[in-house]
Amino acid sequence: MVWVVGESEAKQMSTTTQPSTDDANENRPAKDERLRQFLREQAADGELYFKSKFIADEVGLSPKEIGALMVKLRDSCPGLEIEKWSYTSATTWRVEPA
Repeated sequence: MVWVVGESEAKQMSTTTQPSTDDANENRPAKDERLRQFLREQAADGELYFKSKFIADEVGLSPKEIGALMVKLRDSCPGLEIEKWSYTSATTWRVEPA
């Protein structure tokens, strides 16, 4: 589950699991680009708070990969403000348009 918090509302989104195949992976964007695109789309209307394990299936990455990429994207993703927001059993990330 991902909690997306906008200016005046909060909505809950569920994630779906999609099977991975070698053919599908050849046509997919790079890992960092998939995550960057997901963050831009989800944060377009305001703040986004999430834990990596709740978006892993949606972006096709493991929670560990997401955590490592978030650290890199924090300094290299213009247009997004990325913050390690809190830690309660897993890191919560806060993302908003810059």
